[in-house]
Amino acid sequence: MLEKIIGFSINNKLIVLFFVITIVGFGLFSLSQIPIGAVPDITNNQVQVITTSRNLSTQDVEQFITYPVELEMANLPGVKEIRSVSKFGLSVVTIVFEDRIGTYLPRQLIAEKIKIAAEKIPEGFGTPEMGPITTGLGEIYQYILDTRPGYDSVYSTMDLRTIQDWIVKRQLSGIKGVVEINTWGGYLKQYEIAVNRRCLNR
Repeated sequence: MLEKIIGFSINNKLIVLFFVITIVGFGLFSLSQIPIGAVPDITNNQVQVITTSRNLSTQDVEQFITYPVELEMANLPGVKEIRSVSKFGLSVVTIVFEDRIGTYLPRQLIAEKIKIAAEKIPEGFGTPEMGPITTGLGEIYQYILDTRPGYDSVYSTMDLRTIQDWIVKRQLSGIKGVVEINTWGGYLKQYEIAVNRRCLNR
């Protein structure tokens, strides 16, 4: 058998050369299509519930936001683990499901529970929302807007929040691969209109 292969290769050099070139070309093409990452993503099946609150301390966020959300998510089918992070003005609850459930069924179950959890959070403390379909390596960057020394009186915390919402956030949203940008901290700029009742009667 081996003698026949060697004899065929010697007598049909062009066919063998073409066959080798085809294999090398296919190998180079396959190599260019392999996604190579420095840190392989082995994240489990998880969904995040994110709640932002303007001026709540870490303890208040944990008591009034994180705990009610965790309590509602505890009885969902297929839940393996629930963990949370409470920061100043931010609550992130991560619910880990079994892999057999899939990606979209857990999000549907959580969407139904979020409404019940929102009713247990005091009014004005924030509304829980589901995070986008990302992995544990999805949150790749955190940044802070601050003023240079000597310019503290020029930009207030409300001005920095306005710059973040209307300039920085919009520019970052146009970058390919950016799914969502979460903002917390600062003072949200609001306009209040006082109605003169006397003028309404005219």
